[in-house]
Amino acid sequence: MAARVLAPPPEGSGLKAVVGEPGVPLVGNTLQVMRNPFRVARQRYEQFGPVTWGWLLGQRTVTVQGPEAAEAVLVNRDKAFANGPAWSYFIGPFFRRGIMLLDFEEHLHHRRIMQQAFTRARLSAYMDMMAPSIGKGLDAWEPGRDFRVYDHLKQLTLDLATDVFMGISLERGEADRINGAFVDAVRAGTAYVRFPVPGLRWHKGVQARGVLEAFFREHLPAKRRDGGDDLFAALCQAETDDGHRFTDDDVVNHMIFALMAAHDTTTITLTTMAYYLARFPEWQERLRDESLALGKPVLEFADLDALTGIDMVMKEATRLVAPVPALPRRVIKDTSILGYHVPAGVTVVVPPLTNHHMPEWWPDPERFDPERFSPERREDKVHKYAWHPFGGGAHKCIGLHFAGMQVKSILHQLLLRYRWSVPGRYAWPLDTTSLPSPKDGLPVRLDRLESRS
Repeated sequence: MAARVLAPPPEGSGLKAVVGEPGVPLVGNTLQVMRNPFRVARQRYEQFGPVTWGWLLGQRTVTVQGPEAAEAVLVNRDKAFANGPAWSYFIGPFFRRGIMLLDFEEHLHHRRIMQQAFTRARLSAYMDMMAPSIGKGLDAWEPGRDFRVYDHLKQLTLDLATDVFMGISLERGEADRINGAFVDAVRAGTAYVRFPVPGLRWHKGVQARGVLEAFFREHLPAKRRDGGDDLFAALCQAETDDGHRFTDDDVVNHMIFALMAAHDTTTITLTTMAYYLARFPEWQERLRDESLALGKPVLEFADLDALTGIDMVMKEATRLVAPVPALPRRVIKDTSILGYHVPAGVTVVVPPLTNHHMPEWWPDPERFDPERFSPERREDKVHKYAWHPFGGGAHKCIGLHFAGMQVKSILHQLLLRYRWSVPGRYAWPLDTTSLPSPKDGLPVRLDRLESRS
């Protein structure tokens, strides 16, 4: 199909037109992008440059590639890009009014309150709370030749979310019901049929939202009254210096969103780390030796900075497979990106998943090389937005320190308990049709270690 201009620039503006091969209206290049985002991104960049457009999931979508374009959109200096309308198209009915779906002054107001739930003291308390649950979950794993890492990590992080986020003791059946509702709500965001047909994803997501709302509203009065060290209690008690607090509706909305944001991204990061540590056993042994040298079965808050190897592997994992593959924004007024005219009404997407693989910014980008992030190299410092798995600007992930803390806590205990491997020629089949995950669940040979501590 021939290249087409998105919209002619204003006369005399000196701006360039955004050009692309949009494909069939509404459908466009959706299937190609979802199935092979890396190849499509490269082809578009070489043909049209860093700013191009096409139809994607029913929307006219401008895709921007490279750190300079990412900075222009994420920093949003002229407030031309809005989160809420963009994300609401995908997850609005299920995660409405989560922190990521708010904009400008309202977003800053909510973020100011929510930051009280992520202070150093709170993070330390969350870490202490999750440690026994991590150990209990890992001890229940059964070694074998076909151990599905992704599935087990997903269950572990769901169980941790119940313990650390909710701070509520649930019977197994009730925990499974809440976890199931949560999974249905997440899956609904990638539904093809985007209205509530009974039995399909969208309908299940709407029902799941109702289950989660009812659950949090039932327990909210006690959390307000009794407090606690969990995130639920923290949001109930959070208050700014000038006395602003969350309403009950705010707490419910933010809890449902936080569960989604923390659970999925942590699972993807840990699975990616597990995959590369299986393929590169020398790195697995290096990290295990690092954890053994610490001399502690459970990681403590003061130990986080000591695990430099885990930190480098975590950063390289999120470079190779960004847990949130695309960051959408709705253009709310005519603007420009890198000298290209972008009209109001379109959706702009910053794709960390493919941006992190651009050879213009990352030498040998497909290679697993955690030393990129060593103090001596710091390849991510070539540009402030060369590496942006947590987004940037006012909407940079508020839970990024919690995420790093949880990943390190889990991996530390995992390394001390197990060794895992894959056949030499194994390459995982990465599914990129929604959030990235292995189609086969990442089967490994899992062996329990004799105590070496």
